[in-house]
Amino acid sequence: MHIISPRRLREFVAIHATARPGLATWERIATAATWGNLVETRADWLTADQVGRLTVFNVGGNEYRLVTYIDCRRHKVFIRAILTHADYDKGDWKHDEWY
Repeated sequence: MHIISPRRLREFVAIHATARPGLATWERIATAATWGNLVETRADWLTADQVGRLTVFNVGGNEYRLVTYIDCRRHKVFIRAILTHADYDKGDWKHDEWY
């Protein structure tokens, strides 16, 4: 999968250094993947969940949430938000136009 934009991962890690190992693992797995649906995504990342049109990944031992839009036909993953668990629970990310 082609990740749009990995820069967002690095910006988040600059603020939340403890997210680095989990996000690096996710990036490595996602880049090598060819996900065609949620079942295939979950085969690589068990905690992936579909929320509306978005796919949410639990990262870093459930400390962080990576909110993405996956275009399986074009093999692209759009990073919509990276949040702490507490920020995710607030639900503001649900105002994303792709939700």
